[in-house]
Amino acid sequence: MSLDSNPIYAAPEDWRAYSGVLSRRVFAFIIDYMLVALLWIPAAVVVFFLGILTLGLGWLLYPILFFIVAGLYFGMSLAGAAQATPGMRAMGIAMVRLDGRKLDFVTAIAHLALFWILNSILTPLILLAGLFIERSRLVHDLLLGTATIRTA
Repeated sequence: MSLDSNPIYAAPEDWRAYSGVLSRRVFAFIIDYMLVALLWIPAAVVVFFLGILTLGLGWLLYPILFFIVAGLYFGMSLAGAAQATPGMRAMGIAMVRLDGRKLDFVTAIAHLALFWILNSILTPLILLAGLFIERSRLVHDLLLGTATIRTA
C-alpha cells in the first residue's frame, strides 16, 4: 500500500493559487465544450450504425447523446491524474477537493450535473458568486467541497 503524496490533490492555503481562476475557468469552459462538440460527431455516427443494428432502438440515444459524451469527457478527465480537463490544462488550472483526496469519477459527474442544474435554474448570473466567495469558488464547488487552483 502506498500513499499518494502528489501535492495537486490538496487545496493550498496561499491566495495566489486562486488568483485569476475565474477568467481561466471561463476560457477552459469554452475549450472543453468545443472539444465535447467535436467528440459528439463520431459518437453520433456510432449511434447511427447502432440504430441500424438494433432496428431503430439505438436512435433513442440521440436526445441524451450530448449528455453522455460530456459526462464521459468530464468524468474521465477530472478523475484522471491531472485532475483537469484538457481545457483546464490549457488554461493552467486544476480541480482539487478540500479534504485532500483525489477527485473521483462520481464527484466529477456530480460537479458537472450541479453546474448544469444550477445554471439552468438560477441563470448563468449565479457564476457571479465566484467574485464574492473565498477562493473564487462557485456554488457547485461549495456543495461538493471542491476548489479550482492555478497550476501554472
